[in-house]
Amino acid sequence: MSILIDKNTRLVVHGITGNEGLFHTTQMLAYGTQVVAGVTPGKGGEWVENKVPVFDSAKLAVEATGANTSIIFVPARFAADSIFEAADSGVKLIVCITEGVPVQDMIRVRAYLDQVNIRLVGPNCPGLLTPGESKVGIIPGNIAIPGNIGVVSRSGTLTYEVLYALKLKGMGVSTCVGIGGDPINGTNFIDALSMFEADPYTEKVILMGEIGGTDEEKAAEFISKHMTKPVVSFIAGQSAPPGKRMGHAGAIVEGGSGLAADKVKALESAGVKVAKHPEQIPDLLS
Repeated sequence: MSILIDKNTRLVVHGITGNEGLFHTTQMLAYGTQVVAGVTPGKGGEWVENKVPVFDSAKLAVEATGANTSIIFVPARFAADSIFEAADSGVKLIVCITEGVPVQDMIRVRAYLDQVNIRLVGPNCPGLLTPGESKVGIIPGNIAIPGNIGVVSRSGTLTYEVLYALKLKGMGVSTCVGIGGDPINGTNFIDALSMFEADPYTEKVILMGEIGGTDEEKAAEFISKHMTKPVVSFIAGQSAPPGKRMGHAGAIVEGGSGLAADKVKALESAGVKVAKHPEQIPDLLS
């Protein structure tokens, strides 16, 4: 069992003929993901890997193939329009890998998606991985094994490190959700925690946070009130200097808010075990 994606996920790739889209389409196909269509305006009728048809629009792709999920690999200046197109095509889940999407664009995107009740993961995220079933994004498929641990993270690289550390200990994952580190995104910690809490096959949860914003504090409040499953966490950027953005657009300490110490305190107050280093996480779960 998993959340968001599984072996029944039928994927359409926006920007499939670009360098990033083509490379990761090949990787997703090799993993076993059902990549059923691609979208590149002006290149309809072409084929990728001799098995994936390319369409001029997302609507045509969904109508022809029954796709239920979109992934966005287009450049940042086109990402919002691509998300809007995906939302209007009939899919129920959109994953946006693109980084550098303007905040004003994301304000419009989020407002629209909330109205039409379509789930967005990202932007600026590594996507989703349900080990052994489906990979929608850029998370390496060989670093995780199937299991009962749910993972939600703002940081891509740290996600990979934790997944591999779990695998080395023989510990498997139900689904890994990379929500991205931008100030405005489609899916937040609470959304993912709610889904893991409701998933009968997820027994434990890992939350990977970082400096900036108050999402981790909000997650801690949700955990204390609603989570019955144990949660283990790590907060990245504990040595980051105030006023300096670290990696993600949302990872900045401003005006005394967003400090790692405040996040750790809030999580520990909610009964969450907080690791000092990512490699400690498997031991805290046992």
